Amino acid sequence: MDKFTTLTGVAAPMPLVNIDTDMIIPKQFLKTIQRSGLGKNLFDEMRYDQQGNEIPDFVLNQPAYRNAEVIVAGDNFGCGSSREHAPWALLDFGIRCVISTSFADIFFNNCFKNGILPVVLPQEAVDALMEDAKKGANARMTVDLESQTVTTSDGQSFAFEVDAFRKHCLLNGLDDIGLTLEKAAAIDSFEATAGQARPWV
Repeated sequence: MDKFTTLTGVAAPMPLVNIDTDMIIPKQFLKTIQRSGLGKNLFDEMRYDQQGNEIPDFVLNQPAYRNAEVIVAGDNFGCGSSREHAPWALLDFGIRCVISTSFADIFFNNCFKNGILPVVLPQEAVDALMEDAKKGANARMTVDLESQTVTTSDGQSFAFEVDAFRKHCLLNGLDDIGLTLEKAAAIDSFEATAGQARPWV
């Protein structure tokens, strides 16, 4: 998992509330267990018409936001079913941070496990960030995990809270497998000792 330290990039404004996981990655794309390749289907039913043509009005189809790395969203982002494909699709598209007033619990947890930082801020702060995001590609937002701040293109800064353990994992690029591998020496020692004590196992 890639480390998340400081991100400066374009933020896409998505003021819709209750953006659920089926909107993020529709059910027909859940057949794969690969984490890559889902970015092209991110928000599929909002990005494309029934003939597969891009819908020009959708924010991620607009030239200013095609390379967005941050989404500023309405309340209750990631609600709906618990599919881990949702953060996979966001990450594969290039989104490393989502900012909202609230997130669905399972989606929130899955973000941290996949290298995406979900930032919870009060409505007034999200409103200010939404307005900054609407400025387009020239307005680059900075998300600093170490200092726990989000800064607009004109220097307005907002502090956010994050669990210390989750912060440690993101800063060091540690998913569940990475956390286990940190204990590799202890695991090897246990297996060696257990193998001698119970060679029949």
